[in-house]
Amino acid sequence: MSLDQLSLLSRRDLLRTVLLFGVAIAGALWISFQLLEPVPPRRIVLASGGATGLYHQHAVRYRERLAREGVTVEIRETQGAGENYALLLDPKSGVDIAFLQGGIARFPEADGLVMLASLYYEPLWIFHRGDAEITKLLQLRGKRITVGLPGSGTRALVVPLLAANDVDANDATLIDAAGDTSIDLLAAGRADAALLVGGAAMPLIQRVLRDPRFRLMSFARADAYERRFTFLSRLTLPAGAIDFARDIPAQPVTLIATRAMLAARENLHPALVALLLEAVHDVHDDQGYFEKAGEFPSTVQVDLPVSVDAARHHRFGRSFLYRELPFWAAAFVERTIILVVPLLVVLVPLMNLLPQFVRWRNRSRVYRWYGELALLERDVAAQRGPPPAARWLAQLDRIEHAVAEVRTPPSFASEAYTLREHVAMVRRAVLDKAGATDTMPPA
Repeated sequence: MSLDQLSLLSRRDLLRTVLLFGVAIAGALWISFQLLEPVPPRRIVLASGGATGLYHQHAVRYRERLAREGVTVEIRETQGAGENYALLLDPKSGVDIAFLQGGIARFPEADGLVMLASLYYEPLWIFHRGDAEITKLLQLRGKRITVGLPGSGTRALVVPLLAANDVDANDATLIDAAGDTSIDLLAAGRADAALLVGGAAMPLIQRVLRDPRFRLMSFARADAYERRFTFLSRLTLPAGAIDFARDIPAQPVTLIATRAMLAARENLHPALVALLLEAVHDVHDDQGYFEKAGEFPSTVQVDLPVSVDAARHHRFGRSFLYRELPFWAAAFVERTIILVVPLLVVLVPLMNLLPQFVRWRNRSRVYRWYGELALLERDVAAQRGPPPAARWLAQLDRIEHAVAEVRTPPSFASEAYTLREHVAMVRRAVLDKAGATDTMPPA
């Protein structure tokens, strides 16, 4: 609003206008803050796994990638995916994101957790010794089996699968051991089978596959597991895929596998989701023993629902701001846009309406008396008996005095002048009617 327009306002009107502006701005700010995401946190906690596992190696690379954007990743070592899942479920754990695997989540307790991306296949590796070939889990009845540690992804996956084959602690010896310990037990003859879950690139898996003392089970009923357990996939490890020169494995091996996932609570800041997915693409965007080029990272649902922000990023990539600006600068500009746009939506029309409001306020000071004057004029015209001239004249004096007190800018002087002329016209009509009554001969 211009200075000329401000000058048209009285102090009271100016106060009212400022109050109107204040209410409009406060409303726009309230709407903005309802829509506005908080500032992305500068520190997040990632539950990984054991210090020698693949999860931990990936976590270290994520930490390096996010550190370049000013975000600190604190890595919390755990027993594995099972413990990670429990930490994500606990709002007091402080864990924001974690590595999980398909088949661990249970609903409805997992409501509020989302998958950011699946990363790679994690086969179930079953190693055993001896000449007898094992192709079915039910053949493990009565045997000593390492099933991972409590809280590990291995234990969370294999115990339900064994139970589906009626293999449990009543007819088999389930040994709490994982990783190198389970292989050592197998090598020493203190276990008949070692069950491991993990990516084919794990150093332990690579070492055991090359050790001639151990045999790898090929699943005869892999297709049935894929049908019964939707988070499982049937995979084939081709002959020679591990080592061409030593022909490892000598024959194709059929495996079942779940998928490693990066998971979070659903309220993780969208800017951090995008930043994490950039790190995920950097770390997991290559071909593996089972993964086709470009197959991972993926947002195809495993068991947890897919994050809306992750799906959007997977489809459209980084937004223009995050492509062109550093992370924190882009986050600041994005918040500013979200804050300013509602203000503009409210203030621009309001600025256009203010001149009309000024004109209406100035005219209303004059026009409010037209209604009372018109009623008085009708009374004068309709009067048939002795006229109450004194009362009429008193009303006219009051209206005339009020109009004289009205302060309007020069541009509105004509409205006040016209009203005063109208008052004078009604006054003459009153005097004429009073004079006619005085000269009328008595009946």
